[in-house]
Amino acid sequence: MKARIRDAATAVTAVSTAVVLSACGADEPSDDASGGSGATTIALLLPDSTTARWETRDRPMLERQIKERCADCEVEHGNAKGDVAAQQEQMESMITRGVDAIVLAAVDSRALAGSVGKAAEAGIPVIAYDRLSEGPVSGYASFDGEEVGRLQGEALLTAMGDGAAHQQIVMMNGDLSDPNAVAFKKGALSVLGGRVKIGKEYDTAQWRTETANMNMSSAIASLGAESIDGVYAANDGLAAGSIAALKANKIEPLPPVTGQDAELRAVQRIVTGDQYMTVYKPFAPEASAGAAMAVAAARGENLDEVATDTVTTDGRTVPAVMLTPIPVTADTIEETLVKDGAYTVEQICSPAVRAACQKVGLT
Repeated sequence: MKARIRDAATAVTAVSTAVVLSACGADEPSDDASGGSGATTIALLLPDSTTARWETRDRPMLERQIKERCADCEVEHGNAKGDVAAQQEQMESMITRGVDAIVLAAVDSRALAGSVGKAAEAGIPVIAYDRLSEGPVSGYASFDGEEVGRLQGEALLTAMGDGAAHQQIVMMNGDLSDPNAVAFKKGALSVLGGRVKIGKEYDTAQWRTETANMNMSSAIASLGAESIDGVYAANDGLAAGSIAALKANKIEPLPPVTGQDAELRAVQRIVTGDQYMTVYKPFAPEASAGAAMAVAAARGENLDEVATDTVTTDGRTVPAVMLTPIPVTADTIEETLVKDGAYTVEQICSPAVRAACQKVGLT
């Protein structure tokens, strides 16, 4: 694999810039746009609205990045809201309309393989975004999932201290229909396996916060309130559900809890001490890489001009941009998230957490 990048600017220099974009509906692809209208049309299909990042971060950034690269591009947007069938229908619609490229963050990578194959048969390139969909994708933009899991596992061991080998954790994994969740779990176990006792382990369908809450309540009932020394939560939504269950059972102090995505509420939980860490995956470089690949693919250009890496899927080597995730704890919020412009101190330090911000030196 070629060298990874932290700054996606190096991945997009081959793609020209421009100024106009037309965007469509928030949930379903609009009915009036057509790949045959003369404009270059790129479909952006997102998996759910449960995880805040998709609509608040990825979508606007991808649309803006496409705008900067393609003067005549129109963007068709759809959000499957966690429904595999809905996303399959959206794919079918885009194929029928004859769009020029599809950016796909799959609800279920295996279930969408057939739709990806139909797009390929129709001559429509599919760029797998954040999640590596099965099927003949043309390119892939994401982060190293196993490294995310390793960072989470290492942070949890650090938080648990020297006695970690004699302590017990609960693992709140993501939805294993998402290949990223599989990679996160593999990376975490490469660090945690044999180092701690895994008392309970759950794979959380559709990454639902409420499911994590129920699972953690079940773990507490089974293991005992005093027997959970750490929680591996694969993302910030699962961390939120787990923490709520711990608090509802009056567990104090809270055990260290991991997370991922650097959601604002998670960062505030880190400031107050409810959550130990998160993993920051800078959205701008990922969106920049995904948009660059989509525009290049829509124009029939070679993605090797954009890609800095490769991945293997379905026995094929696929051009990719694989970015490096960044761990964040209370001590590093300012030098990571604030410095990178993800949030301002004012956004993080709302009145409810201002006193906690002062304690951790975030003012």
